[in-house]
Amino acid sequence: MIKHIVIWKLKETAHGKSKQENALIIKDKLETLNGKIPGMLKIEVGIDFSKTESSADIVLYSEFETKIDFDNYQIHPLHKVLKPYIKEARLDRIVVDYEI
Repeated sequence: MIKHIVIWKLKETAHGKSKQENALIIKDKLETLNGKIPGMLKIEVGIDFSKTESSADIVLYSEFETKIDFDNYQIHPLHKVLKPYIKEARLDRIVVDYEI
């Protein structure tokens, strides 16, 4: 099983929207992938409520059956269409991918 975790800090404004509005939009867009990507077992998206200096704004946690499923997710058209919106809204991105 592959676990894929991405953490984003968002810009104060992007796409003419606030950080909080973009966090909600990104969450909604990512959650629409649920059940549509072969081999994706789970997707969970959370928005930070602590708002501390060291916290990020949004996190993606997902699980895939195999490394091949994860690789296919990366190039899947439904995933690729989300990337430009997220990239424009993000200030920073941290990712961890691991196998168990």
